[in-house]
Amino acid sequence: MTPVKSSPLTRRQKAAATRERMLQAAIEVFAERGYVGARMADIATRAGVAVQTLYFTFHTKPELLQACYDYAVLGPDRLPPPEQPFFAATLTARSGRSSLRAFVAGNAEILARVATTDEVAKAALHEPEVASVVERSEDLRRLGYGQVVATLAERFSLRSGLDAETATDLLLMYAGSATYLTLTRYGWSRERYEAWLTDTLARQLLARPGR
Repeated sequence: MTPVKSSPLTRRQKAAATRERMLQAAIEVFAERGYVGARMADIATRAGVAVQTLYFTFHTKPELLQACYDYAVLGPDRLPPPEQPFFAATLTARSGRSSLRAFVAGNAEILARVATTDEVAKAALHEPEVASVVERSEDLRRLGYGQVVATLAERFSLRSGLDAETATDLLLMYAGSATYLTLTRYGWSRERYEAWLTDTLARQLLARPGR
């Protein structure tokens, strides 16, 4: 049989593939050398592109860091978390614990992609432009996590004496990059991490943690 020839990539597809390669290279170099130690030239070399191409696409290192955050959080389907399937499952679950279980599973997928970049950025908060990137990320997290807490409060009730703002603070802390990286670096599997976090959040947030 005559082999089927694949269609050549369009210019847009080639540009998208190059952009993704640069982002993956940036994530690797940031992780290896930190934000300050990572040079745009090194990232370009890792990606196999001219440094001018990297600057033309992302303009500055802070913009590249922001793009790395966005790339990791949006995932392969290029959807913000509130539009990803796990978020709908979180908001429509039939019990508080199952709502948290859905949230934890989806959030863990995001953390697996973004946690290291987040750690790199938070180690460089002395850089004002990096601080702005981190602040934007935290603002978006608080908005999304606040929606989860509001659903838990309305449908299943929060633990006695716990207000929504404090519950959101707790959710941000427990479900953040630092906790994920600490436990996975201790050798915890994804399954163990998700089971522990679901149980911990249920006990910390819900009026009836067993349901």
